[in-house]
Amino acid sequence: MGTSAISPSNPIYRRRKRKNAVMLAISSMALAFGLFWLVWILATLLYEGGAALARLSLYTQMTPPPGADGGLANAIYGSLIMVCVGTFFGTPVGILAGTYLAEYGKSGWLASATRFLNDVLLSAPSIVIGLFVYSVYVAQVGHFSGWAGSVALALLVVPVVVRTTDDMLKLVPGALREAAAALGCPTWKMIVLITYRAARTGILTGILLAVARISGETAPLLFTSLNNQFFSNNMNAPMSNLPVVIFQFAMSPYEDWHRLAWGGAALITIAVLILNIVARSMFRRQA
Repeated sequence: MGTSAISPSNPIYRRRKRKNAVMLAISSMALAFGLFWLVWILATLLYEGGAALARLSLYTQMTPPPGADGGLANAIYGSLIMVCVGTFFGTPVGILAGTYLAEYGKSGWLASATRFLNDVLLSAPSIVIGLFVYSVYVAQVGHFSGWAGSVALALLVVPVVVRTTDDMLKLVPGALREAAAALGCPTWKMIVLITYRAARTGILTGILLAVARISGETAPLLFTSLNNQFFSNNMNAPMSNLPVVIFQFAMSPYEDWHRLAWGGAALITIAVLILNIVARSMFRRQA
C-alpha cells in the first residue's frame, strides 16, 4: 500500500508533485526577485562610490565647501564616537534587562509587560526616538550636541540587546543552573559565571547587530546631534556624522558633494555588511 501511494501513476501523487513544483517555482522567483534588487543596490553603491572609497582624502580631509576637494574624516570620526558612546551606555542596560527577563521574571506579569514594551520599542520608527530625545534633552538645554545623538542611539541599542540576551539565556540548559544551585552557588554568581559564559557568543552577536543597526541611522541624529563642518571633540556641541552628511550632500546641487555622499553611503553599507556577516558567523558557530 505504501509503494502504490507514491507510485507515479497515482493521481494524488501526481497532483502533489505538480503543486510542489509550482510552489518551488514561485519561491525561487521570489528569491531571485529579492536578490536582484539587493545586488543592484550593492552594485550601484560600489559603482558610484567606489572611486571615492579608493581615495585617501576621503578618510583624511574634512567635509569641504561647495566646489572644493575634501573628504569625510570629521563625519567618520563623529559617527564612530557617537556609536561607541551609544553602545557603551545602551549595552549594559540591555544585558541587565534581558537577564532579569530570562532569570528572575520568568512567571511574573512584569516580565511579560516588559517584553511587550520592548517589542514596541524594537519596532518603533527611529525618528520617534529622535523626537523624544529632542523634546526631553535638546529642547531643555537649548542646543544640539553629540551627547544627545549618543542618547538617541543608546535607546535604539537597548531593545535589540534585551531581546538577544533574553533569547540566548533561555537557550542555556536548566541542568547547568540546577547543578550550580545544588553546589550552593548564589543566583548572581551562577548567572555571571555559568549562564553568561554559556551565552556569551549569542549576547555578543546581539551587540554587533545593534551596532550595525545604529551605524546608519539618520533621523534620530537630525534632531539631536545635527551636524558640524569641522573636526570636533566637544560632545556638548553639534557633531558631524556620516548619515546626516550623506543626507545633506545628496540633497545638494553640487556634483562634488554627490560623489562624497556616494562614498559615505558605500562606506556605511560595507561596514554594516561586515558587522552582520561577523554576527551571523558567530551565532552559527555557537549553534
